[in-house]
Amino acid sequence: MPRALSLTVERFPIAGAFTISRGSRTEIAVVVATIRDGDVVGRGECVPYARYGESIESVSDLIEAQSWAVAAGTTRAELRERMPAGAARNALDCALFDLEAKAQGRRAWEVAGLPAPRPATTAYTLSLGTPESMGEAARAAAARPLLKVKLGGDGDPERIAAVRQGAPDARLIVDANEAWRPDNLEANLAACLAAGVALIEQPLPAGEDSLLGQITHPVPICADESLHDRAGLDRLAGLYEAINIKLDKTGGLTEAVMLAHEARARGLTVMIGCMLGTSLGMAPATLLMHHAEFVDLDGPLLLARDREPPLRYEGSTIFPPEPELWG
Repeated sequence: MPRALSLTVERFPIAGAFTISRGSRTEIAVVVATIRDGDVVGRGECVPYARYGESIESVSDLIEAQSWAVAAGTTRAELRERMPAGAARNALDCALFDLEAKAQGRRAWEVAGLPAPRPATTAYTLSLGTPESMGEAARAAAARPLLKVKLGGDGDPERIAAVRQGAPDARLIVDANEAWRPDNLEANLAACLAAGVALIEQPLPAGEDSLLGQITHPVPICADESLHDRAGLDRLAGLYEAINIKLDKTGGLTEAVMLAHEARARGLTVMIGCMLGTSLGMAPATLLMHHAEFVDLDGPLLLARDREPPLRYEGSTIFPPEPELWG
């Protein structure tokens, strides 16, 4: 019997709301690809992202269009040649990884030729809000060692100062999600330096970030929207010191592993990040935690309900997945 591909769309409520510079949400929608080969089942989750022109419908169509290839026994390498990077390929790539690991009776990191992942500290995200609300959120999360602070452009110096006051001992990453502009860039950078921020993520819009090559960087700057896979690495030279690797951008763990190796070879700092997803979406990314100076895999911590079985978190410590979840 040939392999069979199916997909489902699932929705999970967010605990409260999740707000960034592009808007606010109270739930997430994920697409899960399931590949069955006899009694062996592999799963992969992806999060369609409108910023990259993706929707539930478009991603589902791209996945379903590969049904014939999956039935014919396509490999992860062949999938990379056949499909563009993005959420749809991520779901299929991770499902094939899971299937391969289970069929061989090995863990996914062994299949990938990687060392066994160890527990790591993940960032915990504070949504964009007023300085007062963000300061209050920081106080509530002050015991966490690493906080990721969503920013919005104007008024960010006040937000940064309020978060630092609320969480004086936490290491801080700030993420502008492309919201800064040339006229507020200098003030926002200075505010980050004053607050002891460790990393600034995607301050300027992708494609409009050449200014970063003309200014000093008092705090290291990380590319997110400006980088998807290895094809985009060359243009980052002189602009960024770090990259955020997300499987929904790279189109799966297969490309993400190669991107991490290439980035490190170029001297770039690596962050392993995520879209807002469930434990199934985070699990493959945990295999790359040993490559990363920064881990941002807190998606399940921000949900009101996760899937079963979930990833194990103890405070801000994330543990590798059990086989029942993935890999």
